[in-house]
Amino acid sequence: MTQFWNGKRVLVTGGAGFIGSFLSEALVRAGAEVVVYTRYSSRGLGGGVSDMDAALRARMRFIMGDLKDPAGVMAAAADCDVIFHLAAHIGIPYSYVHPVDVVQTNVMGTTNVLEAARASGASKVVLFSTSEVYGTAQYSPIDEDHPLQGQSPYSASKIAADQLGLSYHRAFGTPVAICRPFNTYGPRQPARAIIPTIIGQALRGDEVRLGSLHPTRDMLFVEDTVAGALRIAEARETVGEVVQLGTGVEISIGDLVREICSLLGKSPRIIANESDRTRPEKSEVNRLIASTARAKALLGWRPNVALTEGLARTAEWIEANIDELAVDGYQI
Repeated sequence: MTQFWNGKRVLVTGGAGFIGSFLSEALVRAGAEVVVYTRYSSRGLGGGVSDMDAALRARMRFIMGDLKDPAGVMAAAADCDVIFHLAAHIGIPYSYVHPVDVVQTNVMGTTNVLEAARASGASKVVLFSTSEVYGTAQYSPIDEDHPLQGQSPYSASKIAADQLGLSYHRAFGTPVAICRPFNTYGPRQPARAIIPTIIGQALRGDEVRLGSLHPTRDMLFVEDTVAGALRIAEARETVGEVVQLGTGVEISIGDLVREICSLLGKSPRIIANESDRTRPEKSEVNRLIASTARAKALLGWRPNVALTEGLARTAEWIEANIDELAVDGYQI
């Protein structure tokens, strides 16, 4: 780790979540003063906070609020040198049920973060995107110039958020960079995501219920995502750029199930194409696989954790925490 972060004040929106909690820990280890902005709940802090290293967590400042509250975001960003914006509604199924909430949070919330960045004079703003903005691959591997296709309200909201960030750079000189990871997985991920869904069901019973098995995804371990995001923030060349993070390797959901079951030594019955787990036909993203060329050229970044190792580490965490995971039933 470089000396870049020593003494820097860093805001991480969504820093109590899955990726955000790992990012916040990495920043503290690197010497940053971390402010975590997380959604208010009367139940207190949730997400990945309980699994954080206690000593690192004690060195963070937590602010509870809402992205849709511009004053709250502005106050959290005050005097921050760098802003990582991860907070969002991320559930694709949720976006079918509550598209207005998703748009208000992901689009207006991002606008509030960008306005706060302008006011604070932040030296870098890293907006977290998603490979879902590409829709089904028109060519592969997908590079950053691939057309954007909103195949769900969620992906459309993230396209809008990305374009807002780039527009603030072009219009106001805001030092924005877009970090676009492919399918990140690892410990602390909630059960609504595909890998904890498969592992949790396989550990708890003799059936694994899923949607479509044919789509392919590029699976990236969370520590590799965090390492890439830090490099995007550190590198001057990324201002005004989109940089995606992936492995350049795809795996179908069907093959992913088989690999996980082999790892666990389980032989559950696979029940596929359940109606409540299957996307609408025109909304299904059939193929995602990343080109890693830009990340290598600009950042010297490449993933270090192979899928077999990442799955093993994820399964170990899920097994130790399975009583706290909502693995029974479908989570949107």
